[in-house]
Amino acid sequence: MRTLLKIVFRALLRLLYRVEVQGLENLQQAGPRTLLIANHTSFLDALLLTVFLPRELSFAIHTRMVNQWFIRPFKPLVTLFVMDPTSPFSLKSLIRHMQDDHSVVLFPEGRITVTGALMKIYHGPGLVADKVDADVLPVRIDGAQYSPFSRLRKRIRVRWFPRITLTVLPPRKIKAPAEVRGRARRIYAGERLTDIMTEMMFATSHYRCTIFDALLDAQRIHGGRHKIAEDFERVPINYRQLIQRSFILADALAERTRRTENVGILLPNTTATLITLFALQIYQRVPALLNYSDGVKNLLEACRIGRINTIYTSRQFADYVHLHELLGELGRQVKVIYLEEVVSGLRWLHKLRGLFAAWFPRLGYRGRAGEAGPDDPAVLLFTPGSEAKPKGVVLSHANLLANCSQLVSRTDFSSRDVVLNTMPMFHAFGLTCGTVLPVISGVRVFFYPNPLHYRIVPEIAYDINATILFGTDTFLAGYARFAHPYDFYSIRYVFAGAEKLQASTRRMWSERFGVRIFEGYGATETSSLIAINTAMENRPGTVGRLLPGMDYRLVAEPGVEAGERLWVKGPNVMLGYLQPEQPDTLQPPATAAGQGWYDTGDIVSMNERGFLTIIGRVRRFARVDGETVSLAQIEEFVSRVWPHAMHAIIHVPDAGQGEQLVLITTRAQPQRRELLEAAREQGIPEVGLPHRLVSVPKLPQLGSGKIDYRQLQRQYGQPPEG
Repeated sequence: MRTLLKIVFRALLRLLYRVEVQGLENLQQAGPRTLLIANHTSFLDALLLTVFLPRELSFAIHTRMVNQWFIRPFKPLVTLFVMDPTSPFSLKSLIRHMQDDHSVVLFPEGRITVTGALMKIYHGPGLVADKVDADVLPVRIDGAQYSPFSRLRKRIRVRWFPRITLTVLPPRKIKAPAEVRGRARRIYAGERLTDIMTEMMFATSHYRCTIFDALLDAQRIHGGRHKIAEDFERVPINYRQLIQRSFILADALAERTRRTENVGILLPNTTATLITLFALQIYQRVPALLNYSDGVKNLLEACRIGRINTIYTSRQFADYVHLHELLGELGRQVKVIYLEEVVSGLRWLHKLRGLFAAWFPRLGYRGRAGEAGPDDPAVLLFTPGSEAKPKGVVLSHANLLANCSQLVSRTDFSSRDVVLNTMPMFHAFGLTCGTVLPVISGVRVFFYPNPLHYRIVPEIAYDINATILFGTDTFLAGYARFAHPYDFYSIRYVFAGAEKLQASTRRMWSERFGVRIFEGYGATETSSLIAINTAMENRPGTVGRLLPGMDYRLVAEPGVEAGERLWVKGPNVMLGYLQPEQPDTLQPPATAAGQGWYDTGDIVSMNERGFLTIIGRVRRFARVDGETVSLAQIEEFVSRVWPHAMHAIIHVPDAGQGEQLVLITTRAQPQRRELLEAAREQGIPEVGLPHRLVSVPKLPQLGSGKIDYRQLQRQYGQPPEG
């Protein structure tokens, strides 16, 4: 009778939900003593696993759930193991049950998700797997969250019969070291289980496609009328409008450029820039995002490195920030085209073709993009050049989408969120996290072009009810100084990157607004993020844990005793560099560990839980009196002593000491004796303190908010006289 019921339900579910099962061979590899863990998306989950997985399974179920109306009809189909999570005897009973070679299904979240992402993972299932030496078999349920049987009705667009996929991953083991006992063993097993679930969510995400494919997927999931982007002109656009305008503009841009060409974009954060970005993707052009604050010399160098012959900009933007002189000089060597002229020159044929393509977007995109694939170049960015000459960084579609999926697997974003993106798109943080991620995730994004408007940005956050904010320490500290205590009332998450988050900034946001800042760490070469703190895994003072899907190696650095050099590898690591010396050759990342490994150039330490602490850049260490000194750590110390000013430290040659430290600070009349007194109290050796102190009204900054150390080195890097 049970077999017959399974056949009937399997046929019905296949008919209604077009259920697809992937990775069944992994179920066959799992032994008889298997703990099957799955994400909990809907009331259909248990039924789906029962009828589509060819194995007799026992379902661990809460005592208060066993007699619920929606459970009763399915009791004849499954074997239920009723347990009370609050009772230690229930856990022991489950362990004995599995020791008899039973396969048990557990939903480690303990409840159906109400965010669309993973929720809290309980430690108990991990301890069970450890105690009985069971195979842990992760199963991803995807699609059921869009059905009326989920608990996301008001958070996402619900459909009666969405396509559902079950993906079975290879079995894993959770085995705590023998010396770990008691509560520590339970925590260890629970953390390993959390990691397995997070890795599962990333490994089964759909990042192996192009960015435009991801946009079309987002429209299918959230609906063409779902409003997705807005800027300071306060005219929101929805998915249908974004796709339609991208197709119309794409035909016009294609007439002026060629396939796979790097095309310069010199535009601020606006919806027009977003449309231009996707329009270039349609015909397989590679947007090269340029920093308009870089100056003519650096922009021309970027054009040389990236072989950029055409730059698109805006006359309105040029008027607003007085760029006409710069654009005139650029125009002598490259073609500068104003988007206003492109739009005014659109013919009826462009509009007709674009409208038709928007009605059949998959067909229209494939007909124009040709053989575009996930590993093709998607964008060209340039390293900030804060410490060395800028290089071109080529990122693929899969690089960008993988980084988005890595962050989404750790954090809950939903269509009810509103991202306020002030980070410029020419910065990887602003492009990946502030632009691509929200657009492909159904999260409404508001673009503001100038992150330095410290009084205006908090007002905008208040006006649009922003829930997510990305920024640097410099920008976040500026907003906190000028914001009203209620401006950030709606903020759920603030993510900080690109530079060290100061304790004073963290404290200011916590005390004034009641908001935690989650610090992350990344690089242009890794599509943005490498590690990040989240609501469920947060350790202030660190930059968080490595994102899922990433491998790492810690390599000893000669002369550096505290910390090791970090190498990383993963699907978000760039295709390669365009070097200033060899602009025609793509140089893939590689280290002594092999191809695909990227040397971050950062000295880090990692604790037993995997949280990273950045000690400093390899370039930002000095040798003073034979001692190795981290300039970043000394900057952090100075910031603790004088928290209301900005500080930067450089090193210069010194005949007597080897090198000497110079502090450039915005503090008026800085006194070295104050630093000496604080250093004695905190046990910091005097050898690491700066000898020269220079007071300036403002530190030079790059467009991303980072301090421009190259400029400081040029201005103040002369060795002392005598």
